[in-house]
Amino acid sequence: MTVRRTSRHPGTCPVLLAIFLLILCVQSVKTASDYDPYKILGVSRSASQAEIKRAYKNLAREWHPDKNKDPKAEDMFIKISKSYEILSNEERRSNFDRYGQMDENQPFGQSQHHGFRSFHNSFYFDESFFHFPRSRDFADSKYLLHHAQFNSDVLPDSHKRPYLIKVTSEWCFACIHIEPVWKETVQELEPLGVGIGVVDLGYERRLANQLGAHRAPSIIALVNGRVTFFHQAVVREHLRQFIEDLLPHKLVEKITDNNYLTFLDNWHVENKPTVILFDQVPVVPLLYKLTAFAFRDYVRFGFVDQGDTHCTRLLRQFNINTYAPTMLLFKEDTEKPVDIIQARGMKRQIMDEFVSNNKFLQVPRLVNQQLFDELCPVKQFHRRRKYCVLLITGEDQAFVPGNKAFLDFATANRKEVLRFAYVYQRHQQPLCQALLHNQASLSPQVVILERRSQAGKVLYRSVSGGWNGSEEDKYRLHEQLELLQKDPTYLTSDATLPELNNEMAPIFIIQWMNAAYDYIVQIYDDLLYSNWREMMPILSLIFSALFILFGTVIIQAFSEPGENKPRKPKPREQPQTENDASSRANTSSRPPKKDFVEVTELTDITYTSNLVKLMPGHINVVLVLTNASKNALLRKFAKEVFSFSGTQTLHFSFLNVDKHRHWMPSLLRSASDAAENEAHSDEDEEPSDYAGHVLALNGYKKYFCLFRPVFTGDDPSDSSSETSFSSDSRRKSRSRSRSSSHSRSRSHSREDGAGPKRGSSRATSIEVHHKLDRLGLWMERLMEGTLPRLQVPAWPSLDETTNTSPSDS
Repeated sequence: MTVRRTSRHPGTCPVLLAIFLLILCVQSVKTASDYDPYKILGVSRSASQAEIKRAYKNLAREWHPDKNKDPKAEDMFIKISKSYEILSNEERRSNFDRYGQMDENQPFGQSQHHGFRSFHNSFYFDESFFHFPRSRDFADSKYLLHHAQFNSDVLPDSHKRPYLIKVTSEWCFACIHIEPVWKETVQELEPLGVGIGVVDLGYERRLANQLGAHRAPSIIALVNGRVTFFHQAVVREHLRQFIEDLLPHKLVEKITDNNYLTFLDNWHVENKPTVILFDQVPVVPLLYKLTAFAFRDYVRFGFVDQGDTHCTRLLRQFNINTYAPTMLLFKEDTEKPVDIIQARGMKRQIMDEFVSNNKFLQVPRLVNQQLFDELCPVKQFHRRRKYCVLLITGEDQAFVPGNKAFLDFATANRKEVLRFAYVYQRHQQPLCQALLHNQASLSPQVVILERRSQAGKVLYRSVSGGWNGSEEDKYRLHEQLELLQKDPTYLTSDATLPELNNEMAPIFIIQWMNAAYDYIVQIYDDLLYSNWREMMPILSLIFSALFILFGTVIIQAFSEPGENKPRKPKPREQPQTENDASSRANTSSRPPKKDFVEVTELTDITYTSNLVKLMPGHINVVLVLTNASKNALLRKFAKEVFSFSGTQTLHFSFLNVDKHRHWMPSLLRSASDAAENEAHSDEDEEPSDYAGHVLALNGYKKYFCLFRPVFTGDDPSDSSSETSFSSDSRRKSRSRSRSSSHSRSRSHSREDGAGPKRGSSRATSIEVHHKLDRLGLWMERLMEGTLPRLQVPAWPSLDETTNTSPSDS
């Protein structure tokens, strides 16, 4: 019997799926193409604008969600609004009639793609699916920002005017509610000079991430390249105040009768013209603040409240009309303005033109390269030649008459091709040296120059005779300027000028303080409004630093010797060395934490914890003494090791050999048994006095380093100093002669005083206060790890040595 297995053809499912998607696509495109604004408004294709407007008002009144409780009222109201936006604009209406397109940004030749885009929009926003029809607002199209445009145009321009940016999305239902307020705000602020921008969160994700906007709707202000989010209720007054608060606070100075003279005379320091606005309002208008923000690098701005009683003298002096806003512009002459405008409806365009035509003084001082580039631009065409007449002078009182005469000459000879300026030779020395051939001039000099390239190349000619401000000097300069305009080849010298010093640059500490203030304000704003996505890197850095800091403190606290384990009461000796400790310093150790050295006696109670069970890496430095030498050796010991007491891995103890006199011999025998080849020559002799020996005991690794007393001969009162020194030298010589038959570590021990027992016998005659003379050097080698180490199989017990003492004696 044969069983036949049947299966579907493998290509059946993809074919059915393709047919289904094609049907769905056609149906969706048909649904999208059924959108007809004429049908929605109920007007014919030949209806006039008045009929379309009348139909829109009637339908909007009928389907407004606040008046109509039908669930579909909101969707219908949006459709009516969008239909009216299309038909009320002749260009959009024409595009729809001819191509069926509803987006004015789409090229006319691409109408065949409109159906697929409508399919995409219909698939997500058709009311049969989500009851949420939404498309881009046509009024926002001209404000749309792109990433490249934002970085190349908007970001640099934010240093001249603030920008108000709305972040929206086609999925955003809340964006519909702020649309009326947004449009009113744009209509109010844009004529004042505020830049407007719109960022689509769906299409400009990269720009949204750069701005830090991750949800819609969001409103952002961009001032001086800094992004600030708006967090209040979306009301026109709040948005206006939001922009005004972000402007620098000292843009406009309040002027009264008490300070106007000082304000006008300050042009010498600021090197800028002065503009004063007279108005009836008590606060500075936003239009005036925005103008001051745009020209703050060129002009100083002041404001006078005409209703203030403290401004009567000021109004009377300049004969101000109190019925309309008035702007006066002053330059070097503080008694007479050079330009005046007066108008009831002051427009931003008029104010910009008024200020831009007077950005410079009659004779400005060159204080930076930017001012030099704008005042004396590089020649581009023959008809656009600009000749710069430069006075090189000083700032002392003796130069004032000449400077004043140069200003009078410039005022009387104003021409389009001539620009007058001056520099202080002391502030711009590189520039003056290039023009004066590295010769410092004691008298003012006038140089006529023409810039030829951005690299600093100029053609110039110095006016002979210098400049004293006399009539003869004025005539000579006027004659040479006339020759220059007739013959451009009159400038015979050339030079390459260096970049000018920026005399107005704030000092570093002020720049740092301003940057720190902006940073703190930004952090506070982010914390206040929970902008955690932007704050995560900063918070991560702060918590990492705190974790490292507190972790280090905790580790050090638990590493302190004797603090983490309770100990039984034990006798201690704590010699105070406050007066002697400062005589010795050691750069290889940590600074002492206390003004004394804590020295613990090794007894039956403390022996196990201070030696046998000592923590890994810790060393116990033990001084061997007797009852007779105890006080003297402890004082000397504390003086020598005080500079090392700050090291946390070192502990200091002392052992009384009168109580445990067999412990040292037992320790040395254990070390000799472990190194028989080194101990063979020393087994027959044993020192009779161990007082002054110092042991560095590593309880964990079971080794020790030994210090033997060696007399240095430093005490002149000792009559045997010379003899002892000679004996010590002979002992070292013998040690070096025997180094060939002994190991390197044995030789090192002899050099440090750990020589054979013959040398130790000499130590018995050493004065007690000399036995630890070389302990400081020995401690330094201990910290370096260069001392020889003697291994022991086990530490001898204090109890055993004590008990066996009577029998041995």
